[in-house]
Amino acid sequence: MSTPPDGLPVYRVLTGPDDSAFCHRVSEALEMGYVLHEGPSVTFDGERVIVAQAVVWPGQGA
Repeated sequence: MSTPPDGLPVYRVLTGPDDSAFCHRVSEALEMGYVLHEGPSVTFDGERVIVAQAVVWPGQGA
């Protein structure tokens, strides 16, 4: 597949609390064919850890 499914963009940033739901979202993107772009970014919002992970569609200049 040369483009992401369902009209998704070639570059995505997934964000959310550092919990199993976030890990499942990243895992689903990887299962679709996206690849990780660099490592995650992590911050603390005063109550919980928030994570951001960029994913890119392979072959799109990443």
